[in-house]
Amino acid sequence: MSGPIPDPLYDPELDEHAAEMTRIAEIVAGMQGDPPSEWTPAVIAAARQNFAAYADNPSEVTDRFTDREIDGPHGPIRLRVHVPEGGIRGVVLDWHGGGFFLGTPEMDDVFNLRHAAATNCVTVAASYRLGPEAPYPAGPDDAEVAALWLLEHAQEEWGAPLKIVMGSSAGANIAAIALQRLRDRHDALGEIVAANLVYGVYDLTGTPSQHRLGIPTFRDLYLPTIERRDRDDPDVSPIYGDLAGMPPALFTVGTADYLFDDSLFMASRWHASGASAQVNVYPACPHGFNGYPAELARLANAAMDTWVSERLDEANGRVES
Repeated sequence: MSGPIPDPLYDPELDEHAAEMTRIAEIVAGMQGDPPSEWTPAVIAAARQNFAAYADNPSEVTDRFTDREIDGPHGPIRLRVHVPEGGIRGVVLDWHGGGFFLGTPEMDDVFNLRHAAATNCVTVAASYRLGPEAPYPAGPDDAEVAALWLLEHAQEEWGAPLKIVMGSSAGANIAAIALQRLRDRHDALGEIVAANLVYGVYDLTGTPSQHRLGIPTFRDLYLPTIERRDRDDPDVSPIYGDLAGMPPALFTVGTADYLFDDSLFMASRWHASGASAQVNVYPACPHGFNGYPAELARLANAAMDTWVSERLDEANGRVES
């Protein structure tokens, strides 16, 4: 079984689109400004307000989603659901990014709307509690409950089981931890056939790319009582966990992402555990790049659609054989 790291690292033909991505990334970085020196309540509130722009979508997008609530460990968990037209092949459970302290399920509406149509899957974007108001383990606790609920109820709700888990950035961390909890606490990976993990953070002690480009201090909002050197608990940094029995995973990341190493390292550990892992790398792409109006973003999203569809085809083939 060949390793997950491609050689060459990415298709050299992608370089023709790198300049476009670099221009857009520079504009976005300029709009974001420098990180704050201190995360005061006022700074956190302003960051959340600015980040909410990601979820400010037109009504023709938002009107195609419905919200419902399920009981969580300390209050309701919101599920944001889109059901595509046509036959349903499975259900995708998605966790949004936002550094464990901001973000909402709405921020993935555009991706999930397109992804649902491309894969014929119901998309369910789940909320989870955020720091500093609800630090670790609140987020993973909510994710565990949402995944268990879908494993039990997805078939009756939408005529198809939970098949795919996905997450981006902090959401990819949440997704990986949820899979480990489902296996270890409940023996309940069920019919999950794939994990679509996008520029995730898997080592909160800090990988080399994080140290080189600067580890965000906002992680202390999520882990206020755990020093950085002690953040190697697999329930915090899933790269340190036992990954045996995990479903096939796709890791998507750009070379300009401060979490670049996280995807390479996690994919290698995933592969070493005996599970299938694929890494798709895109040149000059920073964190969050697949939401940019750029050709590399389009290509990355299309590759995710194809990969998920292929995993569903394989799963259906196993069922039919």
